[in-house]
Amino acid sequence: MSYVPQNDAERQAMLAVLGLRDVRELFDDIPAEFRFPDLDLFPPMAELEVMRRLQALSENNLDTQHYISFLGAGAYDHFVPSVVRHITGRSEFYTAYTPYQPEISQGTLQSIFEYQSMICALTGMDVANASHYDGATAMAEAVMMAYHVGRKKRRKALIAPTVHPEYRATVRTYTQSLDIEIVEGLPDMDPLNLDVGALAAMVDKDTACVVVQNPDFFGQLYKWDAVADAAHAAGALLVVSADPISLGLFQPPGAYGADIVIGEGQPLGLGLQFGGPYLGYFACRKEHVHRMAGRVVGETVDVDGKRGYVLTLTAREQHIRRERATSNICTNQALCALAASVYLGAMGRTGLRRIAELCYHKAHYAAQQVGSLPGFALASQQPFFKEFVVRCPQPVDEINDRLLDANIIGGYDLSRDYALENHMLLCVTETIDRDEIDHLVATLREVTT
Repeated sequence: MSYVPQNDAERQAMLAVLGLRDVRELFDDIPAEFRFPDLDLFPPMAELEVMRRLQALSENNLDTQHYISFLGAGAYDHFVPSVVRHITGRSEFYTAYTPYQPEISQGTLQSIFEYQSMICALTGMDVANASHYDGATAMAEAVMMAYHVGRKKRRKALIAPTVHPEYRATVRTYTQSLDIEIVEGLPDMDPLNLDVGALAAMVDKDTACVVVQNPDFFGQLYKWDAVADAAHAAGALLVVSADPISLGLFQPPGAYGADIVIGEGQPLGLGLQFGGPYLGYFACRKEHVHRMAGRVVGETVDVDGKRGYVLTLTAREQHIRRERATSNICTNQALCALAASVYLGAMGRTGLRRIAELCYHKAHYAAQQVGSLPGFALASQQPFFKEFVVRCPQPVDEINDRLLDANIIGGYDLSRDYALENHMLLCVTETIDRDEIDHLVATLREVTT
């Protein structure tokens, strides 16, 4: 797409067709106080000056090329093999858009089919789509899907308080116009030692779904069999949000009763990218596929018996009869899904397990070392994957400010979302080596004594 400026004569001709005298009349419907705000912009500059200014602004960013990052909380610094960027940077993928006449886009459809197949294998589910904007919107879509599976008669979505706070906020935003009650556990539930039995006891006949995260926001792992049994006994669905890297090592949610499995696909070869774009993966059991938002690609044969790919199974209302649609998802995040496919294909089952093992063992080494520091202590005895919580002797924001002086990006301050003062959520992935963990430990000792 190109943008060609018009000259004054052409602008006047267009205004004449519209019956207007001035461009400003195009904006008469906007209240005057908002119509032409003063913008604090840089003065006009030559291209060279613009590039220098942008470069200077970029130097204000903290990145994992210059800092050691122990910050997770939903976006993770995993290694991205060069093959991922090589494939996704090819013009036939990089410039492709959502195919509105899909059958002529066999290459795009095949790549989506491969992605869906890998997500199903990873999660233990029957079908997957491609895909949602991120993990948070995937969770919101899962709640709405469960609401419609229950034919709008079940109005309660029970969400564990250990689910990512931003995911829960997104669910509330998405469902605010629907007759859905969002229940986030009991007020006295300990987020660092969740009572799974108490959560299961909250399921009733009005529950459309129970939403849990495993590993949860704090990196902890739970057995959810009791919650799955309670949900199914009441006719509700179990929705599980899972870190896809963890599924290289731990039991897939489909094996312990999940009906819908969602999550953030960012760890699968996307990198941090200063916050996006990401992709939300979404998979479910086959009996619910007709209520699943997004696109589903199937494999078939044409009239000559040759293999081909088509959009299939999902209701047409999701795409062409928007007034009857149950979702506003209109993208398939195809380029991000392709990156995930290339990553999973390059790593394979053995490679993904090895990455998960590295995350697990490095995080446990870091937890042992940090937890042994004077004034620090592990905040929970629950099993964990690559993130863990420590109680700190000082406010987390003060510690993090001093860590930056040592080129370390510290952990997440949990007081932002929970009544957990002086609690830090630390993350360790396969990109962190032992020397860097030891550097963190030594610096923490220095800045807190």
